[in-house]
Amino acid sequence: MTRGACRHYPSCSEYALWQFETNTLPRAFGATFLRICRCNQLFEGGIDYPKIGKPMIKPAELSINTIKYWFVPTKRNYFLIKNFKFKGSQC
Repeated sequence: MTRGACRHYPSCSEYALWQFETNTLPRAFGATFLRICRCNQLFEGGIDYPKIGKPMIKPAELSINTIKYWFVPTKRNYFLIKNFKFKGSQC
């Protein structure tokens, strides 16, 4: 209820940004809409990283300078975790 007190990490705006960078447009809209619906007192909150269908860059093409996000596999998707030490181009 107060400014700057988001119930989730990453914040809803950061979550939406990550969704639109890594997923298709319909999937990103859907996931962002559901996240905003969960951002209230009826839900617990906590850590809620975006899930993506598959990485956009092949593993052979990755280097320490090209990794902007870490992909942590789950059973059917990946969790997306931002690399804060990324030194590449900021698109």
